Amino acid sequence: MAKAKRMYGCTECGATFPKWAGQCGECGAWNTLTETMVESGGAAAPSGRTGWTGQQAQIKTLAEVSVEEIPRFSTASSELDRVLGGGLVDGSVVLIGGDPGIGKSTILLQTLCNLAKSMPALYVTGEESQQQVAMRARRLGLPQDKLRVMTETCIETIIATARLEKPKVMVIDSIQTIFTEQLQSAPGGVSQVRESAALLVRYAKQSGTAIFLVGHVTKEGALAGPRVLEHMVDTVLYFEGESDGRLRLLRAVKNRFGAVNELGVFGMTDKGLKEVSNPSAIFLTRAQEEVPGSVVMATWEGTRPMLVEVQALVDDSHLANPRRVTLGLDQNRLAMLLAVLHRHGGGS
Repeated sequence: MAKAKRMYGCTECGATFPKWAGQCGECGAWNTLTETMVESGGAAAPSGRTGWTGQQAQIKTLAEVSVEEIPRFSTASSELDRVLGGGLVDGSVVLIGGDPGIGKSTILLQTLCNLAKSMPALYVTGEESQQQVAMRARRLGLPQDKLRVMTETCIETIIATARLEKPKVMVIDSIQTIFTEQLQSAPGGVSQVRESAALLVRYAKQSGTAIFLVGHVTKEGALAGPRVLEHMVDTVLYFEGESDGRLRLLRAVKNRFGAVNELGVFGMTDKGLKEVSNPSAIFLTRAQEEVPGSVVMATWEGTRPMLVEVQALVDDSHLANPRRVTLGLDQNRLAMLLAVLHRHGGGS
């Protein structure tokens, strides 16, 4: 039996080292080495390895490559379609991250329940039981007679089941709970997340199944796990919003099949997430009469113009050094804008 060996992997680049260090020797990132257990002395690597897409190496000229229109299908949500670039692409892998409780599982459960009415769909959960998923679907009033649900964390079992079920779209909730039997380290580690994601990407490209991966985030707001995970997938989405508010924003930070500056707006209700077709009506809280210190401006998010309100308040300070406080705007960006206005706009 192979012996497990303690190694340290970088969450940014995936490089491994026998000893811990404050800085990664490959990418130079600080405090990114995490402990992991890997199997040593195992079987030799099989010959004929392929890349993440599962294709053998072939050399062609660009003119010889068959280029066809990328097939897309709607997710039954206009806001989600907007962020994805017009719909979901066959064989694509989408990673969606966000804070706990923000609504990642809710939006994907709603999407799959609606898609299951017209195509085979599979929801794989490693964090909840089948009963919990069914209870949430009933509470949200979603159709339940078509969607297939499985509770599993072994990636080999998941892919074997998917080959039998042949879903057109599949959700993995979440990638941090999935493990491969080829490694001895615990689920959620750098090597486990990387290898499990690589197997899913290869399956998606070979079968044409579109896959959603749910990802955890760190306390800094970045996606947990190795940075290479974001490079492997086709699309990376972030779900944002205040924990005590009902507004949710879906942004694309990477999209191989569309623009990355699109914004989807949703509202959290008792019946799940509802699309907001006119975000300007929510962002504006102006009274009927004119109010000093309030101005409405037009901004452009992707292909959609929006009206937003900017409010300012000035008051006498009792502190020795008066302060500028911002909410919803980066402090350094505000300082730069004020400096430009002071220097070139005649402001004071």
